[in-house]
Amino acid sequence: MPTLFCHRLEADATGKLVNYHLRMPDQKRAAVKAFQGLNFKCIAAGDSYNDTAMLGQAEAGILMHPPENVIREFPQYPVARDYDTLRRYIDEAAARI
Repeated sequence: MPTLFCHRLEADATGKLVNYHLRMPDQKRAAVKAFQGLNFKCIAAGDSYNDTAMLGQAEAGILMHPPENVIREFPQYPVARDYDTLRRYIDEAAARI
């Protein structure tokens, strides 16, 4: 049961989502930094550009199902294409940190 921190969604009169408003800029990196401020070690996984600041802030970052251009631009992160591989990378990172 993960905790979800959501942005504010905007709907029109019919209930159709028409916009969103970020709760704060760079929220993923800020969340990891806040956990680190509480002396947590963080392993982060993400799939796209909007996750790379978070991956860089964490003690270990993993790309999960990213597009090829993200893999090319961020070769420092291991790439998982299935959950078994992701779990292996998480376990390896946990042993290092």
